[in-house]
Amino acid sequence: MNFTGAKLILLIGGKLVTIRRDDDPAIPWPGLWDLPGGGREGEETPEACVLRETAEETGLMIPPEALIWRRFYPRPDPAWSFAAKLPQVVSGDLRLGDEGQEIALIHPAEWVLRDDVIPHFRMRVAEAMEEMHDL
Repeated sequence: MNFTGAKLILLIGGKLVTIRRDDDPAIPWPGLWDLPGGGREGEETPEACVLRETAEETGLMIPPEALIWRRFYPRPDPAWSFAAKLPQVVSGDLRLGDEGQEIALIHPAEWVLRDDVIPHFRMRVAEAMEEMHDL
């Protein structure tokens, strides 16, 4: 399947991992809060893409079996979104990678209402939270 990248809705102790993008006007969505993930490299699978990008951006090595939700979004660019839940103890292992200004844990209900997040990710987080309610 053709796709450009993948994002992870990562919950640690019930809070969403989010990364504030660099304030570089040359990148899309400068300064806004984003989800871990990014562009596909070579022929990697959607799962390999999201797990590699998440490790680079957060320092967390997440096993593929931790991905409990997935959805393909054809717009604005063909990309995958995944979700995983990890225990609170993992929060001590979070670290900001080479991209972004800061990393934070924010309650998902608060995050989707913020004005300073990438707009189309609000709906994706809300959908995932609704569908994962019983997971």
